[in-house]
Amino acid sequence: MPEIAAVGGIALRDGRLLLIKRGHAPSAGRWSLPGGRIEPGESERDALAREFLEETGLVVEVGALAGEVVRDGPGVTYRIRDFLVTPQSGTEAFGDDAVDIAWVPIGVLGGYRLAKGLLSALRSWGIVPPF
Repeated sequence: MPEIAAVGGIALRDGRLLLIKRGHAPSAGRWSLPGGRIEPGESERDALAREFLEETGLVVEVGALAGEVVRDGPGVTYRIRDFLVTPQSGTEAFGDDAVDIAWVPIGVLGGYRLAKGLLSALRSWGIVPPF
């Protein structure tokens, strides 16, 4: 199966995590981190800044790598490297692949219909405490 390089952004503010509701496969209809595919010739950080702006309306500063996951998609495998990001400017508005956007309190993440494996990955990276 072909492998596609992708990135995701973890934005935290006041005990809340910024999530988008995905409009397309993989994980259509589920809440996930903003992000997407790395285009040819694009660095991970540039791809993440672009995807974050397209999906959330926010300009971000890309920080440290939080972790990496491998997820199966339709006929492909995604290798997703997730980075911490800090919003710098812009107005929150979902767009591109996103059909909704929300700052979700970390304590209620388990009640959301999240992309497969997202909560366990966030826990394993120390972003979300075990509960």
